[in-house]
Amino acid sequence: MVGSALEKFFEVNGYKNIVKRTHSELDLINQKQTLQFFMDESPEYLFLLAAKVGGINANDKYRGQFIYENLMIQNNVIHSAHKSGVKKLIFIGSACIYPKFSKQPISEYELLNGYLEKTNEPYAVAKIAGIKLCQSYFEQYKNNFISLMPNNLYGPNDNFDLETSHVIPALIRKFHQAKLSLNDQVTVWGTGNPQREFMHVDDFINAMIFTMKNIDAKQIYTMGISHINVGSGEEVSIKELAFMIKEIVGYQGNIIFDNSMPDGTPRKILDTSFLNQLNWTPNIKLEEGIYSLYQWFKKKQGQKKAL
Repeated sequence: MVGSALEKFFEVNGYKNIVKRTHSELDLINQKQTLQFFMDESPEYLFLLAAKVGGINANDKYRGQFIYENLMIQNNVIHSAHKSGVKKLIFIGSACIYPKFSKQPISEYELLNGYLEKTNEPYAVAKIAGIKLCQSYFEQYKNNFISLMPNNLYGPNDNFDLETSHVIPALIRKFHQAKLSLNDQVTVWGTGNPQREFMHVDDFINAMIFTMKNIDAKQIYTMGISHINVGSGEEVSIKELAFMIKEIVGYQGNIIFDNSMPDGTPRKILDTSFLNQLNWTPNIKLEEGIYSLYQWFKKKQGQKKAL
């Protein structure tokens, strides 16, 4: 999702000298392959987007894969970037790095200030290691490596697989299928009480480009923080989100909240004052973004049927 949105940004804005590889072309878990790619291509500016990702169910079910694959990808890419002389690197993580009961809104200083939420702990540990790797390479080698931590992202090319997807694409697909099948109810995991912050992927792309152009690692690390939060500042409960998506989809049935399933972290909204003070702010409101995503989803579903 983030990679395709970044590609679109480059295309629209006339960037030409782009080097990219698919997973089938380059296995970033393979240290030798990764280093050879960097030595051959000598990229100057790097966005590290590759990761093993998923929602609560996937994080909890594939715990070994999530910690192993993410650690290997990060270690190989960041070290190869150092060895090949990359001028600037932006590493992408997630707001799940923070303790389960962080002070809200969560500032960058809350990192490692308490216990992680159990379901996504392996993924979070891997991302924290990536943050510290970037910071350590600056402190020892002066590499201009920066970590950005977005809150929950959504947008075109999101993962709509109900087993591994995040909440917005999962709910869009559930309500859409229920509408077509005339089902009288849709089940949503958990109580619906947790508060979440969501950001459209296009806003995040703008934050990535802004950071690449305007922020250096020294600005961050000399402030005593190891990364930068990126969020929308727009908070909503899962229950409110479910009813919002129900209305956007046009589903007429009932919503059942399954209290036997995990809620995850009770509340998670980021303090984005560092980035806001540098005059970066998001533009896409949640309801507007979900509406546009649903239109994209329906178009894609129509194309699949045509095939």
